[in-house]
Amino acid sequence: MNDGGSDASVASDGRAGPTYWLTRFVILRLLGIVYFAAYLSLATQVLPLIGAHGLLPAEQFLARIGARLGSTTGAMLVVPSVFWLGISDRTLVAASWTGVALSAVVALGFANAILMAVLWVLYLSFVHIGQDWYGYGWEIQLCETGFLAIFLCPLLDPRPFPRRPPPTPVIWLYRWLIVRIMLGAGLIKLRGDRCWRDLTCLYYHYETQPIPNPLSRALHFMPRWFHKAGALFNHVAELVAPWFAFGPRVARHVAGGGMLGLQVFLLVSGNLSFLNWLTIVPILACFDDGLLRRVLPRRLVAAAERAATTAAPSRAQRVAVAGLTAVVALLSIGPVTNLLSSRQRMNTSFDPLELVNTYGAFGSVGRKRPEIVFEGTSDAVPDESAAWREYEFSCKPGDPMRRPCVVAPYQPRLAWQLWFAAMSTPEEYPWTLHLVWKLLHNDPGTLSLLGPNPFPDAPPRFIRARLYRYAFAPPGDPSGAWWTRTFVREWLPPLSRDDPRLLRFLAAYGWSTDE
Repeated sequence: MNDGGSDASVASDGRAGPTYWLTRFVILRLLGIVYFAAYLSLATQVLPLIGAHGLLPAEQFLARIGARLGSTTGAMLVVPSVFWLGISDRTLVAASWTGVALSAVVALGFANAILMAVLWVLYLSFVHIGQDWYGYGWEIQLCETGFLAIFLCPLLDPRPFPRRPPPTPVIWLYRWLIVRIMLGAGLIKLRGDRCWRDLTCLYYHYETQPIPNPLSRALHFMPRWFHKAGALFNHVAELVAPWFAFGPRVARHVAGGGMLGLQVFLLVSGNLSFLNWLTIVPILACFDDGLLRRVLPRRLVAAAERAATTAAPSRAQRVAVAGLTAVVALLSIGPVTNLLSSRQRMNTSFDPLELVNTYGAFGSVGRKRPEIVFEGTSDAVPDESAAWREYEFSCKPGDPMRRPCVVAPYQPRLAWQLWFAAMSTPEEYPWTLHLVWKLLHNDPGTLSLLGPNPFPDAPPRFIRARLYRYAFAPPGDPSGAWWTRTFVREWLPPLSRDDPRLLRFLAAYGWSTDE
């Protein structure tokens, strides 16, 4: 490595050229943080969402797939998951907290191929049984990103700067990943919604995104030139910068900086789960040691230099990386074809292991914000004279006086799915009826996904759901409100625990009514 006076580093064999010791370190460290957030979100919500008594029980899901495909072996090939070997609430909890613990180790700077493989296998297994709660693009993006990381590490040595040098082809594969992520997001915008083409989408985005944060309101009320400039910058970062990910060093660094800047802005402007944190991981592959040594602590730079002087490439690792490169090249045919298609699909996997996927985000932007508000009453007659009390969610807009939360990279998954459900009907989101049943019984697991229980002493007699249109109240509103809301229509009628319509619906989906 050089002394910092030159843009190039010195490789361990003495030849001038970029090295990636520090690049590998920051990629793995950030990936560990993302894994930690993802597994923590899983561990704290897994039983209410997919446990035996969850809103969408995973055991029933696997049973349906097994019955449809005729054998467990065939089902495992189509939907790979370790949970085919056995699934119970205890297993789900143990596996998710194991992921939390192992990802914390990686976040602290210790990783090897075995550790990264365990994290990947476990998370892939959860994604494949997570159903609606794990149908987001960043789930398969984490699977692909995590799989590449297995080959970035030595097999056994977990030290932050091990004796084995970073395999340069894996760095290139991360650049190929960010190219697909950014181009996919940029092209789906141009093809999906006219407001991206006329630069007006950000007039609405900050207000209508799934879970706004406190800064979202201030951004929403910025001048229109600001929104148009933001949309233009988005296009430059997603449609222009990726082409330089494999370019000359200076161009590559500038492109990486542009893509990084977009992700940082998205981080502070909303609660998009761990998507933007995760997207930064392959962006880091655009930067080499010659740049990173100027911004990272001297002790890390010194440790990387010491490792480089004693580096010894492994023949087994070279063979494995060559095989990985060939597999990624072959599996890239589907995603590239999709990128070139006028019927581009967003966030789609082309293989059961989610190894090489196609991505995209906000292909369309809502102009208005519908929200479902669940209400309960203990009165005998569920009419407008009844005393209805609202259920609050910790991070979903509800009480107009409540400030939006800051929760990312953690993801409150029920709140996210209710954002989608508000744009549709109960028939499209049948678990909302199961949610009603749970609320009618003060189910502790389900209530753990919400805010304070408005019926702490006894469950309500009736639950209903109403659809409102929410909009940001202007900053400085004399009422102190963060939101204004207007009633639109009834989304679900009042339902009781003995309502025959509800009981028939639950039975049709195989959901127990013996709770």
